[in-house]
Amino acid sequence: MSLMSIEVTAREEICRVGKSLFDRGYCHATAGNISVRLDDGFLITPTDACPGLLEPERLARVNLDGEQTSGDTASKTLVLHRKIYAAESNAHCIIHTHSTNLVALSLQGAWSADELVPAITPYFVMKVGNVPLIAYHRPGDPQVADLVVSQIREYQSRGLPLRAVMLDRLGPNVWHRTPAQASAVLEELEETAKLWLMCNKSPLPLDNASIAELRKWSNPHW
Repeated sequence: MSLMSIEVTAREEICRVGKSLFDRGYCHATAGNISVRLDDGFLITPTDACPGLLEPERLARVNLDGEQTSGDTASKTLVLHRKIYAAESNAHCIIHTHSTNLVALSLQGAWSADELVPAITPYFVMKVGNVPLIAYHRPGDPQVADLVVSQIREYQSRGLPLRAVMLDRLGPNVWHRTPAQASAVLEELEETAKLWLMCNKSPLPLDNASIAELRKWSNPHW
């Protein structure tokens, strides 16, 4: 497939996933953004764009130096996305939303200082893994990017895959190889937060032996 064909497909997939998430209530209004890494740069949704009404030709095109070359004005989260891509070679799509249950959970208090929500279901372990909570900073604050990269490095040093972080009071950032796979991570994470809140944050997490078995069986290292 040519580079042009890859980019056209990526543009269409960003719009498809954005509409799917919007239509099913995983994002709302103009809150959230989606980006894809290309060989020679990045595509990212424009600032203040509704995820459900994206147009392929209006997506922002940015080169490897972070300079915009075409499209509507890039989302202010571009700095964060570029740093995640630099820290995680397997990430080729990043999705950020203000998903209701995840934000509600951060407002009520995370499970622990290190993790937003415990591993209460097998599919959370297999599809999501760990979700560190990043302390509140204003939207677009460049300090957030460094905090997220620090968490990625920390989990890498422990041999654990990291596919998501939660920005306190704002929402999750999730990443994977494709928009469809990143969307699946987001959906599983949001539904786990919903379950946790529905049960009044009372279920015990899976024990360490069960978590280790699931990781080995499903091989969730990308």
